[in-house]
Amino acid sequence: MAKVLYSATMSLDGFIAGTGGDMSWMTDLQGPDPMAESVAEQIGSILVGRRTWDGDDPNKGTDAEGAFGGVWDGPQFVLTHEPPIGNPPPGVTYVSDLVEAVGAAKDAAGDRYVNILGADVARQVLAAGLLDEILVFIAPVLLGDGTRLFDHPGGTNVKLERLSQSAAALATGIWYRVTG
Repeated sequence: MAKVLYSATMSLDGFIAGTGGDMSWMTDLQGPDPMAESVAEQIGSILVGRRTWDGDDPNKGTDAEGAFGGVWDGPQFVLTHEPPIGNPPPGVTYVSDLVEAVGAAKDAAGDRYVNILGADVARQVLAAGLLDEILVFIAPVLLGDGTRLFDHPGGTNVKLERLSQSAAALATGIWYRVTG
């Protein structure tokens, strides 16, 4: 059965996107990373928030455009209350209900991961008790402002168990299981 994973690259000061959703800071962080490269092979579907879906891709217009530097292809579920008019791109489904979106993404993923893209969707999935694991790549950069990995002022503690970690030239990856 599919597990739900939130993976993101984060600046050392806790941001996954710069001011206004800017992702250009990530272009300097591309390079070999065995853990990062193995993640794409383990993903069966993606659940993404609408702001992330419509957002900044630092690789736009290149061979690396898209999820996981353009190496991943598969079913994508966009969580939104306002789907765009017209037919979605092939392989994309717009869903307005969180639980329905997670269920559909898990069905599509089979025995692989549903990967969450977008901090707000990750926060909602965590709050609903549907998040199984978190993979964070910590990048050697300070952004100073932007979108936090998790932002829940006044929120509760969430216990994590470290499953693995790796160090590559451009980022340190830490994989956690959500335990409570």
